[in-house]
Amino acid sequence: MNFKKILFLLVTGVSITSLGIAGCTPQQQDLEAGTQPSTLTGQTETETPSATTPTTQPQERAGDVPYVPTPQPVVDAMLKVAKVGKNDVLYDLGSGDGRIVNTAAQKFGTRGIGIDINPERIQEANDNAQKAGVTDRVKFVQQDLFTTDFSEATVVTLYLLPEVNAKLRPKLLSELKPGTRIVSHAFDMGDWKPEQTLNVEGKTIYYWVVPEKVPANLR
Repeated sequence: MNFKKILFLLVTGVSITSLGIAGCTPQQQDLEAGTQPSTLTGQTETETPSATTPTTQPQERAGDVPYVPTPQPVVDAMLKVAKVGKNDVLYDLGSGDGRIVNTAAQKFGTRGIGIDINPERIQEANDNAQKAGVTDRVKFVQQDLFTTDFSEATVVTLYLLPEVNAKLRPKLLSELKPGTRIVSHAFDMGDWKPEQTLNVEGKTIYYWVVPEKVPANLR
């Protein structure tokens, strides 16, 4: 640019920087305009990943039972006696490492919900679901069994204690639809006699079906 042209521009009030001086890169032009350089790579703009939402929270109270995993052969037998299928919704009460829910999803395509009060167990169950490739079919919820709504379930599995089963029984019978199958590892439900009892590798399995009319002594 010669002296006469510069003088002309100054007289007419045109800013030299507004001309987009030849040879400037887009990044340099951004800086001249007071904007940040573009972070475009090809056609995709890079973004900072958002923080992952926590899936667990502090445990609200002590659990009702100690954590003891159900042996896999017993898990398989529980699912078999309940005739679990792809159209079922399985709720596992006290789901621990998630093996019952994850096995049902992996073998039968069953949609499952695991309920546990312990955040460590929820994390472990989610990790196991990811390893099994069933995260699209299962969910693990950190919740108190006695405040959980079971009404969506078509199958309920549990491995608790006799007194916990007895306390849960009225809730199960009032919330679950007639025909819902319930399977318990090791412990029965007191006055509610099972329709079937199995023995697998020295472990007892109890099986019930929710009746159309619940007897008064079971409510």
